Amino acid sequence: MQTKYYVVPQLKDILHPVDAPLKKLVTSLKNFGLDYVDIYLVHGPIHGQSISMIAQGMADCVNKGLAKTVGVANYSLEDMNKMQEELAKYDVPLATNQVEFSVLCRLPEVSGLLQACKERGIVLQSYSSLAQGRLPGKYTKDNLPPKEYRFSSYDMADIEPVNALLEKIAERHNVPISAVALNYNLCKGITPVVGVRKEEQAFSNCAALGWRLTNNEIREIDGVSFEGHATKLWQHG
Repeated sequence: MQTKYYVVPQLKDILHPVDAPLKKLVTSLKNFGLDYVDIYLVHGPIHGQSISMIAQGMADCVNKGLAKTVGVANYSLEDMNKMQEELAKYDVPLATNQVEFSVLCRLPEVSGLLQACKERGIVLQSYSSLAQGRLPGKYTKDNLPPKEYRFSSYDMADIEPVNALLEKIAERHNVPISAVALNYNLCKGITPVVGVRKEEQAFSNCAALGWRLTNNEIREIDGVSFEGHATKLWQHG
């Protein structure tokens, strides 16, 4: 079980900045009917508290047995390293950094964040691993995704060469296109997070397991991939 500390400040967060992560986790556990969560993440880097304050609050969650591990989401390399160092003061490791990563957003790899995670023993999780339906072939230039699907929001006409290659590789391995896109993340050493709304989506996603793209196929995908971009407030990866 994984949940997040929502970072948009409320009055009680301002009055009790260090205790805010713990208080919110206690509320979440009551709502879930659980005694603890496996991973508790800081949802983003825009919290009003300093990283040292957030680290102390997150460490309290682990030391009180309410979270097995803690992590962050959307943290830059600099902020991630700072959080790891602050958590270490309480003998709590930083388990993960969850950022956008897919064939259409390789910024965490290009920026050096992925390599830093590997060197520091931090698991890089990817959200929007299928670019909100743009990679599995659900959307095309004639069937555009909803406007609120903002991650990796490139013109679908520009994405056609990417999906054409993924489809070619999928046929080669006899798997769905989504399985190729997710396997790409796995081959990079990334743990993909992916939404499931239908039973067939679960089966398609699971088809990414038990095999690996060849080095040549990875290079082919790299050749048509997008670097992606960060934003000032949120996507720092």
